[in-house]
Amino acid sequence: MKHNNIIILTALIVTSCMACKKSYLDRPSQSQISADNFYKTTSELRLATASLYGGSPWGVWHHEAYLPLGDILSGNAYRQWNGDWMQLYTRTITAGNSVMQGGWKGLYNLIGQCNTVINSIEQRADKSISAADKNAALGEAKFIRGTAYYYLAMLWGAVPIIEDNSKLIQDPLVKRNTVSDVYKFVTNELDFAAKSLPASDEKGRVTTWSAQGMLAKVYLTMAGLGQGGGTRNQQYLDSAIKYAGNVCNNSGLNLLSSYYNLFRSEYNDNPEALFALQWATGAGIGWEEGNLLLTYSPSSDINPQRNGAWLSLSPTYDLFLSYSEKDTVRRKATIMLNGDYYPELNAAGGGYKSGGQSMKKHIIGNEKDNNAPTMTYTASIEHDALLRLADVYLVYAEAILGNNGATANAEALKYFNKVRTRAGLDPVTTINMDSVLKERRIEFAFEGQYWLDLVRLSYWNPQKAVDIINNQQRISFDYDKGTAKPGDLSPAVLRADASAFTLQLPAAELTADPKLAEPPVPYY
Repeated sequence: MKHNNIIILTALIVTSCMACKKSYLDRPSQSQISADNFYKTTSELRLATASLYGGSPWGVWHHEAYLPLGDILSGNAYRQWNGDWMQLYTRTITAGNSVMQGGWKGLYNLIGQCNTVINSIEQRADKSISAADKNAALGEAKFIRGTAYYYLAMLWGAVPIIEDNSKLIQDPLVKRNTVSDVYKFVTNELDFAAKSLPASDEKGRVTTWSAQGMLAKVYLTMAGLGQGGGTRNQQYLDSAIKYAGNVCNNSGLNLLSSYYNLFRSEYNDNPEALFALQWATGAGIGWEEGNLLLTYSPSSDINPQRNGAWLSLSPTYDLFLSYSEKDTVRRKATIMLNGDYYPELNAAGGGYKSGGQSMKKHIIGNEKDNNAPTMTYTASIEHDALLRLADVYLVYAEAILGNNGATANAEALKYFNKVRTRAGLDPVTTINMDSVLKERRIEFAFEGQYWLDLVRLSYWNPQKAVDIINNQQRISFDYDKGTAKPGDLSPAVLRADASAFTLQLPAAELTADPKLAEPPVPYY
């Protein structure tokens, strides 16, 4: 393929961050990496895998697609003055949509980076490196590659599986592989990672619990794949129970006591963060090499250098209505309402009082608020988590619920209620699919999750997924002194059907590789 979409032929190891004190973010420069002088020690293997946790490998997807696909497409958010984002909001997506293109390109860029590291370790790792250390490094890279393919399968279904980008030099045209084989590939990657990664490591590195938590989520997804009749595959549900239960009961990990603190930089890489992106900061960080979520800020007054608030995201009325009156901790940590006061934002200037409705999560304040003098608005210091322990707790509860209409199973309730009580809510005595979906939506709003939850539901209960989308109040709202009023009903939102949960292939990809339009083929 062309346009940097899939062909990643060399190791693009991001430049080391001189301003960062944590050795984990000190990554080698490109000039240090070669077949002759690298992969000679365990330390060099770990430097190579460190490059896969953030920076340019994740930059395009994270900036261009992460929240738009996860939260705008699902009906959690909107941005009225961005045309491609409004296509997601109104369900009028064209094949040239830049968000969709960025999502595809970004994930295959990441996969290309992983392929380079994996193949280099397998082919060049010095014989003096122990098998355990070599497999642990491979486990990190395979975890990340498997996660990237999971996103691709959830968004596009059948996609090409590529493990060696050098083969594309001779034959750049590839066909898609069946969605069942993509998921099989993902489980193989994560299974290897689960068996090879340690139970603990330095902050920010994935462990066996990360891999087992992700495996549980993938098996829960696969339980519905191709079912369509309202029930899920029990064998896959049992696998989800096995891996999620192991994380819940044997990892020794616990939820961070404060939900609000999950999204403050001083709590980066807390034990609940099973997989978080590791972003460096400083003036030398290039475009889409750093965390750009501060560009979604509602005001430059609370940003580093008092700049960069370009694309503030607004919550929909439908998301607002999902919060109960008592769910104030998660609501205020996730969305700002008119009149909300945040003392930690621009603290030296007296804090920040919101003048409207916007996303709060990921908006962590300026360089003084974060004790990070070199932080910029294009390189936020937040290490945002893509997999949290709370996610595994809810996966566990849902897998136990399985094909039952409701359950009062003690294990399911124990972990479901841990998520609720952490947020200051009363425990429940029974759960059903509606309560699981609502809890997940609120817990992970503006973390790119809700669209994936709806896709997972569409596999086995497409009508329910369609009804959720079509019954949403995808409109703005006004909020004043405790009262919310629905806003403008325009622009019109097209109604969804079952096909809505698989994105069309980006036009640029089809132009570069016409074989993508052909029926998918088996990989195994």
